[in-house]
Amino acid sequence: MDLNKTIEETKAYIGMWVTADGQIRHQLLPTNRYDEARGSRESAYQGSFKVSGNHIDYKDDTGFVADGEFKDGILYHGGMILYKQKN
Repeated sequence: MDLNKTIEETKAYIGMWVTADGQIRHQLLPTNRYDEARGSRESAYQGSFKVSGNHIDYKDDTGFVADGEFKDGILYHGGMILYKQKN
């Protein structure tokens, strides 16, 4: 993989991102939709996202917006640190 490419270019953001304790899980889908689980609550939030370079903008289906940054294979979002789950 070309290390100079952004996560947007490589599409490496697609998949499951999880906090270290497993309580927050973001499934980023290739359709630019996401499904967020919190604890035992599956599909707690759902919505769309857009990746630009290494930045992600979220908009849930109620209209709430948030964002995050991908850096060194880690997603930083809303004070949380999420790691990509290995398949």
